[in-house]
Amino acid sequence: MRILLIGAGGVGTAITRIAARRGFFERMVVADYALPRAEAAVAALAGSGRAERFAAARVDASDEGAVTALLHDEGCDVLLNATDPRFVMPLFRAALAAGAHYLDMAMSLSRPHAELPHERTGVKLGDEQFAMAPAWEEAGRLALVGIGVEPGLSDVFARYAADELFDTIEEIGVRDGADLTVEGYDFAPSFNIWTTIEECLNPPVVYEKDRGWFTTAPFSEPEVFDFPGGIGPVECVNVEHEEVLLIPRWVEADRVTFKYGLGAEFIETLRVLHRVGLDSTRPVTVTAEDGQRVRVSPRDVVAACLPDPAALGDRMRGKTCAGTWVKGTRDGAPREVYLHHVVDNAWSMAEYGCQAVVWQTAVNPVVALELIADGTWTGAGVLGPEAFAPRPFLDLLTAYGSPWGVREQ
Repeated sequence: MRILLIGAGGVGTAITRIAARRGFFERMVVADYALPRAEAAVAALAGSGRAERFAAARVDASDEGAVTALLHDEGCDVLLNATDPRFVMPLFRAALAAGAHYLDMAMSLSRPHAELPHERTGVKLGDEQFAMAPAWEEAGRLALVGIGVEPGLSDVFARYAADELFDTIEEIGVRDGADLTVEGYDFAPSFNIWTTIEECLNPPVVYEKDRGWFTTAPFSEPEVFDFPGGIGPVECVNVEHEEVLLIPRWVEADRVTFKYGLGAEFIETLRVLHRVGLDSTRPVTVTAEDGQRVRVSPRDVVAACLPDPAALGDRMRGKTCAGTWVKGTRDGAPREVYLHHVVDNAWSMAEYGCQAVVWQTAVNPVVALELIADGTWTGAGVLGPEAFAPRPFLDLLTAYGSPWGVREQ
């Protein structure tokens, strides 16, 4: 397998460090708009006996033609997208044009309903990708979408619960919480702020079998969820996320939700950004000190003012937990479980030099690539993680040194 990895930020760099320890691929080309960043990701593997299969390249993720050409030039048969969701569609189309398989960790962007944004869905996450499913099926190529941790591992958990733990499912609820702190910062998101603003301020989507997909107001339906690994109780709220759009396509459940443990201070900060328009992606004109007028997106300014999440690992303390809560019946009796994956930042920094949140995201596409390379996971079209047998994935994740668990509620 020859892989083109697009994006050498925190998650992309973690992918290289995880993949370097595995022998399932022949070559990985690490490409980024900023060539020095791609070169740094590859250079970090030097001296370990792992760098010979890696190469750095420069490419603009928004340039479909350039990405298609790079796939052809490098003879890559799969594109792994580690950029933010703005670049999903050009990379998705480039992979199809090149006859390559495609994986991502976040799906094509949504657009709220124009008149009733907190009641009805508009363009949903992933709609643009699923609209192209027939073309992928005809080409005989696989687009495996949403294969990070959330979405990704959480979806694998949902399929595993349906296959092996339940007869009927009343609700599947992805629940994410952490006790992470960052020394020296009052506000320092542990993940890409552009994506965080997008998913937290968009109307959250809920699925109900008798109603289909519908939306609510941001941060709705607060609940306190007790997370394992010593994290403890964290208040979680509804957030827009791909699992709610993916799980019902392959798993039978009466209700599907996603709730994120953001914390009151984080929520208020996001609300303030929204009130003053700093969450907007629409460029505004700014006059610089030299009198030149430039066009800049307010959200990009916010991102530029905050620390790089990938660089916070040395200052970060605590654990992060991703998981899927499932309620239903087994053998006629009520059952409720939480399938979970906990990563301690101290461990991920010591073992891989990557902070916990980006490492936890990065390990899952690498596991999926290995299953595709050895023929365990096969398919054509636009498919979510739920479309595949979950046990091989969970077994291989454990073999990577990152076990998961099941807690009876």
